[in-house]
Amino acid sequence: MSKFKTRNPDFAERVRESFNRQGFMRYLGAELSIVEPGFVEIRVSHNSELTQQHGFFHGGVIGTIADNAGGYASFTLMEATDSVLTIEYKLNLMSPAKGDILIARGRVLRAGRRITTCQSDVFVMRDDEELLCATMLGTFMTMENTSDEPDNN
Repeated sequence: MSKFKTRNPDFAERVRESFNRQGFMRYLGAELSIVEPGFVEIRVSHNSELTQQHGFFHGGVIGTIADNAGGYASFTLMEATDSVLTIEYKLNLMSPAKGDILIARGRVLRAGRRITTCQSDVFVMRDDEELLCATMLGTFMTMENTSDEPDNN
């Protein structure tokens, strides 16, 4: 059971709709597999277009899904009228991401009124085993009374 209370009863649907609008997530083939209060899991299957020169998942892909997992974990706790924006994050790459699937699990460490701190751990599936390859600590801003929809002006 989550220690966090949501401010929006439709948080999971709103998070999924926002995630699905991200063209870059579609390009990566990322899927949002779990959405809970203060927690999100994102998965990306191996694709040669997402690798660096050694065939490992590229660090940019790892950083992207770590950031998104933290951001959307934050977003689960926001009002229905708010949106989220990354302020900063620090990524530690700890081992080569050699495997079939990347899994980023973002969780809220502390949710303030305007600023939320999250941690995302990124694992790579290799031979049916999850191996930690990166961890991210990020800070996310609540953009009060700001639509999460694109500004078409």
